[in-house]
Amino acid sequence: MRATDDRGAEGRGELNRPRQPNAPLLRVRGLRTVFPTRRGPVVAADGVDLEIAAGEALGVVGESGSGKSVTFLSVLGLLRPPGRIEGGEILFDGRDLRRLPMRELRALRGRQMALAMQDALSALNPAFTIGQQLIETLEAHGLAKDARVQAAALLTRVGIPSAAERLDDYPHQFSGGMRQRAMIAISLAARPRLLVADEPTTALDVTLRAQVLDLLDELREQDGLALALITHDLAVVAERCPRVMVMYAGQVVESGPTAEVVVRPRHPYTRGLLESLPRLEDPDRPLHPIPGQVPDLARLDAGCRFRNRCSMAVAACAGPTPLVDLGDGRASRCLRAVEVTP
Repeated sequence: MRATDDRGAEGRGELNRPRQPNAPLLRVRGLRTVFPTRRGPVVAADGVDLEIAAGEALGVVGESGSGKSVTFLSVLGLLRPPGRIEGGEILFDGRDLRRLPMRELRALRGRQMALAMQDALSALNPAFTIGQQLIETLEAHGLAKDARVQAAALLTRVGIPSAAERLDDYPHQFSGGMRQRAMIAISLAARPRLLVADEPTTALDVTLRAQVLDLLDELREQDGLALALITHDLAVVAERCPRVMVMYAGQVVESGPTAEVVVRPRHPYTRGLLESLPRLEDPDRPLHPIPGQVPDLARLDAGCRFRNRCSMAVAACAGPTPLVDLGDGRASRCLRAVEVTP
């Protein structure tokens, strides 16, 4: 997987070199998020564990419906009824977010933790200008001095040309890519310590995607921004995130240093994701999509949730499949983890 920008290999290696262990800024243990339905409860996040340190980027990958976004909406306290958190611990800088009064949690969001939403068209208010929405964020967190100048600087930083003039435009006057960049600018307005970026480059072309990802790298290196990058694009994760967490059907199925996971996956689902990607160095290589569908989350049993799509499944896979520590920062939810080969 190659870079999408022109930085040298030495610079990219510096960004992707694992950092020295720090106390995690965000630590989640045993997160369980449930949505009641007529067919029974749907456990969208089932026993999720994760950690992100200051200045670190964690890539979170998986198919649609795997629980990636729900996990971080739960972390940020943005889950809405009927969804509810039924268990687990969410610590941000040592503070238990589940025990915080709503007023304190609202004060943390935006200022300390921020979300760059995937669908900018829905996230932006069509009745207010881009500038008004940027300035509102600055004012809400006591950063209103020279707010219009700050707002223009933010748009410039995410690559919006003639930013000062575009502040008075409404969202419908921006292209899809410009709306996405404006959404990222709003999420970065208060200089948060943790940014959850949910498919932040979906609507961007290759050049602008590299520009936005370079900005996030810069903020990690200079300001110690902790980044959770939710994406379907394993190539972006391989290029930008030192660690990766792979989710499937509400569970973490594999995690570890990205450089090792993409070369030596230890779960058949991760291997399937990698085999379904085209490779620049071998454009004629046939792709191998993962067969079948994600299981119905309202009709699950105790067994491996991937076994109905897995070529390595055996009878024992119908039993419990815990996430097992493999050492060296690797973990896998597969009984045959050591047998998985690329």
